[in-house]
Amino acid sequence: MSRSGFRATAIAALIALGACRGSGASASGEERAAPPKVSQVRIGFQKASVLVLVKWRGRLEQALAPRGVTVQWAEFPAGPAVIEAINAGQLDLGFVGEAPPVFGQAASDALVYIATEPPAPRSEAILVKSDSAIHTVQDLKGRSVAFNKGSNVQYLVVQALKHAGLRYEDVKTVFLAPADARAAFESGTVDAWAVWDPYLASAEVALDARVLANAEGLANNYLFYVGRREFAENNSVLAQDIIDQIVATDAWVSGHLDETASYLAPLLGIDARAMSLSVHRATWGALPIDDQIVASQQRVADTFLELGLLSKPLRVTEPLPKIRVQW
Repeated sequence: MSRSGFRATAIAALIALGACRGSGASASGEERAAPPKVSQVRIGFQKASVLVLVKWRGRLEQALAPRGVTVQWAEFPAGPAVIEAINAGQLDLGFVGEAPPVFGQAASDALVYIATEPPAPRSEAILVKSDSAIHTVQDLKGRSVAFNKGSNVQYLVVQALKHAGLRYEDVKTVFLAPADARAAFESGTVDAWAVWDPYLASAEVALDARVLANAEGLANNYLFYVGRREFAENNSVLAQDIIDQIVATDAWVSGHLDETASYLAPLLGIDARAMSLSVHRATWGALPIDDQIVASQQRVADTFLELGLLSKPLRVTEPLPKIRVQW
C-alpha cells in the first residue's frame, strides 16, 4: 500500500477508534481555556525520529507560546535511556521502540503510552560483514551478537533465533550502545550487530554490511510516543498540541522524503545515501494505541518474561493513559 493510501486508511481507523473510546474525545472548550499546569514540556528524541523533525520545524514552540509553555529538547542515543529519564521524572514525553516501554513498565508505573507510528520491520536488522562466513541465522550459534540492551532490536534477536530453531542462550550477547557496537562490529570484536535506522543504513552504506535478517515476519517494530503519566493525564491540552504537531510533521514528511533526508544527513552526521535509504523505508503517520497494538506489545512482554528477562508478568493495558486527544 502507498503511504497516501495507508494514511487514508489510518485516518478512517482513527475516526472509528475515536467514536468507540470515550478517551478519544477532544478537550472541552473549558479545558482548552484553562491555564496549563506546567510552564515547560521536556521532550526526549533519538536520531532520525519524527521528533527531530518536529523540533526542526519549530511549530510546536509556536503552538505552545500563547499558553506560556516552552519546550526543552534532549537527545538520547537509544530508547532505554529515554525510558529511564521518564521514570525518573526528567522527561515528559519521548520516542522509543517496542521493547523499552516493556522494561520501563517493569521498573515503574510512571510510564504511559500516548501514540504510535506504523510498524517498520525493514528499519531494523541483524548485520554481519560482507565477507562473513555467517549466512543464516542458524550460523549465529556460538557467535557474538552486539545490541543495545532493552532496545527494540533485543526483541528482534530473540525472535530471529526462535524462528531459526535456536535459543537465546545459543549466542553470546554483547550489550553495547550504537556507537560502541559499531566500533566493535567494524573491528571484528563481535560477529554480528543488531541495530535500527539510521545506524543500520549507515552501516550498510559505509561499512558494506550485509543484512542477515530484518524484522519482516519476526517483529512489528512499532515506534511509540510515551510519556510521564502525571504529565499526560493532567495536561490533555498540551498533549493535544504535541500530537497535532506530530501528525502534521508526519504528513509533511510523507510528501517531502528527499528534503527530509537532505536535512537530516548533515545534522546527524550520516552519509546522504544512508540517510535517504533510512527515510524512504521508514513509516510515517502517528496512530492511537488500539487493541491490536496492545496485543503486539503484550507478546513482547510475555516473550521477555519467558526468557527470564522480566522479573514479573506485565499487563500492557496498565500504561494506557486516560487522556482526551482528538485524532
